[in-house]
Amino acid sequence: MPSPRSPMAAPRSFQWTRRVFLTLLTAFVLLPVYVMVSSSLKPLADVTSGFHWLPSGLTLRPYIDIWSTVPLARYFVNSLVVAGAATVCSVAIAVFAAYAVSRYDFRGKRVFTVTVLSTQMFPGILFLLPLFLLYVNIGNTTGIALFGSRGGLILTYLTFSLPFSIWMLIGYFDSVPRDLDEAALVDGCGPLRALFRVVVPAAVPGIVAVAVYAFMTAWGEVLFASVMTNDTTRTLAVGLQGYSTLNDVYWNQIMAASLVVSVPVVAGFLLLQRYLVAGLTAGAVK
Repeated sequence: MPSPRSPMAAPRSFQWTRRVFLTLLTAFVLLPVYVMVSSSLKPLADVTSGFHWLPSGLTLRPYIDIWSTVPLARYFVNSLVVAGAATVCSVAIAVFAAYAVSRYDFRGKRVFTVTVLSTQMFPGILFLLPLFLLYVNIGNTTGIALFGSRGGLILTYLTFSLPFSIWMLIGYFDSVPRDLDEAALVDGCGPLRALFRVVVPAAVPGIVAVAVYAFMTAWGEVLFASVMTNDTTRTLAVGLQGYSTLNDVYWNQIMAASLVVSVPVVAGFLLLQRYLVAGLTAGAVK
């Protein structure tokens, strides 16, 4: 005898509709991934001749050739250094700035927070020419090579990731009870010691969410990386264009390289997923 349904249970029609919708959504999401994987395992002639759902012959040659067709290893190192440095600097500066805004009252506090948030309204391409001229003039005046260097690209990415990081951490620090700070101060901790020993451990999910956002922003950025870099400092997002030449387009190698360069981001996201979800939803429920 079937057990009686709970009065709060969803109707069967809704359950079947949900299953069908989720199945179609999953297929829609996984279909491009299957095309990439299958194309990366085919010879170039099979990819260019026409698409077949089931490949006639499988080969790992594209995954070997991607390292010699273009200097992918150098692009990988450049992207790792730039994205990693931009992430560390963004998180470090955002922690201090957000803690100051969250815990202290000072003149211009509201103006500062509004200014930080308003920077997200402007499109990135609006800053391309000013930053280009600024870096070139700094290089001509002081000899500090910002244009075409990793350092210049890191500073560029900070202009985009830092405002959002500060704004996000302000909201997260506001959700951390001030009683923790006060208890640490009573126990003899200074403001910095209270920050690193009490507030930061309690705000790990928010800090991880900020770090993931900053890293992903720098890792996949194309516009500024295509203008602010040269042959030695080029990143992966721009270097993938090297598989397209005047004579041919190595589609199978493009697919293979795209899968390889997405591994760090996907792996990091899966490892930090629970922190990321907790950080993004912080302060949603009061």
